[in-house]
Amino acid sequence: MNRYGILQYASFFIYLIVQVMLLKHLVLFNTAFCFFYVAFILLLPVETSALVLMIAGFLLGLSIDIFYDSIGVHAGALVFIGYIRNLWLNRITPQGGYDGGDLPTLAANGLQWFLVYAMPMIFVHHFILFFLEAGGFSLFGYTLLKIFMSTFFTVSVIIMIQYLIPQGRRI
Repeated sequence: MNRYGILQYASFFIYLIVQVMLLKHLVLFNTAFCFFYVAFILLLPVETSALVLMIAGFLLGLSIDIFYDSIGVHAGALVFIGYIRNLWLNRITPQGGYDGGDLPTLAANGLQWFLVYAMPMIFVHHFILFFLEAGGFSLFGYTLLKIFMSTFFTVSVIIMIQYLIPQGRRI
């Protein structure tokens, strides 16, 4: 195993610990939740296969579900994000394309590209997560409010973290 693989395993546990220990109880106005762990899947290298993304999403989502006492909603939402991530990256490919080993980060591609990349992915994650959690569309308005507020909150935290961490490093 090379250095890069060890860093990926370490970042998996860092995202898990940060989400469970710090962000689990961080809720704004009982509508905005921060699900920072989504960034683990979003910030993996561009050439990562969908199968690897889905397996990593399942393992991370299941770990989050264990600590949140939920029954697979985080795993289901994160597996779907792992499935569609490469499809979305292909749709928004910059004119020059991606280089091998590129990371889809704010530092590598700029704020505008990152927002176009991350915002819809996080919205879809939250849409699946909150509607699975609600068990249907019975509380449609409140669930939609939670989706929009949590998407904005999660994207804001991910962007702030990327600005705080030096460009050469990634958690």
